Amino acid sequence: MKRIFPTYTLLSAAILAVASGCTKSFDDINTNPSTYSQANFDANYLLTTAQLGYTGSADFAYETWRANLIYSSTMIQGLSTVVSYWAGDKYLLNESYTAAYWGINTDGAYAEQVKPITDLVQSTDGKVKYKNLHQVGRIMRALIMERITDLYGDVPYSQAGMGYYTGVITPKYDKQQDIYTDLLKEVSEATAALDPTADIPSGDVFYKGNIQQWQRFGNSLLLRIAMRLTKVDPATAQKYATQVQGKTMQSDADNAFVLHDVSGARVTQNRNSQVLLGDGGQENYYVKWSKTFIDFLKSTNDPRLSKIAVTQLYLKDVSKDQNPGAIATAAVQKGMPNGKDLSGRAGFDISTDPTYTSFPDYSSPSPGMIKRNGPTFILTYGESELLLAEAAQRWGLGSASQHYAAGVTSACSYLSQYDPTLTVAAADISTYLTANPYNASQGLQQINSQYWALTNTMLDFYESWSNWRRSGYPTLTPVVYPNNATNGQIPRRFPYPISETTTNPDNYKAASAAVPGGDNLMGRVYWDK
Repeated sequence: MKRIFPTYTLLSAAILAVASGCTKSFDDINTNPSTYSQANFDANYLLTTAQLGYTGSADFAYETWRANLIYSSTMIQGLSTVVSYWAGDKYLLNESYTAAYWGINTDGAYAEQVKPITDLVQSTDGKVKYKNLHQVGRIMRALIMERITDLYGDVPYSQAGMGYYTGVITPKYDKQQDIYTDLLKEVSEATAALDPTADIPSGDVFYKGNIQQWQRFGNSLLLRIAMRLTKVDPATAQKYATQVQGKTMQSDADNAFVLHDVSGARVTQNRNSQVLLGDGGQENYYVKWSKTFIDFLKSTNDPRLSKIAVTQLYLKDVSKDQNPGAIATAAVQKGMPNGKDLSGRAGFDISTDPTYTSFPDYSSPSPGMIKRNGPTFILTYGESELLLAEAAQRWGLGSASQHYAAGVTSACSYLSQYDPTLTVAAADISTYLTANPYNASQGLQQINSQYWALTNTMLDFYESWSNWRRSGYPTLTPVVYPNNATNGQIPRRFPYPISETTTNPDNYKAASAAVPGGDNLMGRVYWDK
């Protein structure tokens, strides 16, 4: 995968700009028979739109900034910051931020992901020329909906994005248990129906229409969905983990990612990078790797440390120019404690922490990870192998130690897909595994701690948070911060958006009342027991 937008770039960017900047116009183009119809519109463009939307909002990384970075990254102690409005690791509730992923109007997952992918699935159903595109669309819709339901619990699913087709504009909230049942069905059926001899989806920016890779992607996604159920329905989890044996991703070459470019400005640039480079504030200077994460890597001489972290990257808080003399040496890396601020209060102001020397001394993400034209990783071979390792540990499906070694190896080697400067030498990976072998007696802890480390380096903090809630690993010590909203505990879900009280009041009221533990940061989704 060289670029995500080959001959497609300008047209796709234009469509995406319309989709994100003027939803009314997009609806007309997509559904109004007087302009375009399902008969004359190429549904491949909808796949491009949904795939790019999954990497974050075109509106200045709207939900990426708030949900992935401000909340998920700091709650899960991957990143740390003292920026006042980053509420995640203080366990403070900013309802507009926790609602950001759901979205409003033209921003967020329902507008920028669910709507186009639902249109794709509906408009290609039963059309021979779109046989594979239809199945890819079903898999993509499952990918999109899995994240939404993992963040909020019961959500609009079966009727979501179907207003034009059914006339239902206030969709019901499906129970998460039912959503997961259908996700497993959809991905299983769609993956089995993919046909390497049929159409090649031209709008596919993950795999350029490679159907064999989509088959492996589908089975790896099926594994991830199934493993979410290990606490609440282990029999179903085991059933699907057994089903995908030998059919998941085979190497880093199967990693699904969107390789961004800068030709479309914010529409096509990497979303995480826009925020972490300080386009909207001083995140470039004040957002660092967490002490928890850096200490985890340092404790085992992890070879990733000198690749993903640098000190002295920014020398002045008023400058966004990266220092070419930034230091990547593992020994000097230092993570910043979570739950600190710039308030001047003893014990909370970062300058009163015993580790504090200066901001540049804390470790920042490597420049190679935050390029505007760099990749957003969607699902990786390393994740798949670590989940297979857990399935082997739990149910004897293959060799846990072999899958673990493959997963950890990939978690190191894939970094070169960010940038060649992040390449971890094969000998260093081998040395690391020899020094830190798989131990079945601590297997679940080892596997899921490595999964956390991998998804942190992928900057997919949604997945880090979800798998931590599911597995309980790694063991994280909550921060103590005044007036927090969780009684000092790491949050378990995002509350429903307040906007739903006016746009979908009856369905919202019923769903809100049904959340175990309450519709707040400490409520629980179905699989989080």
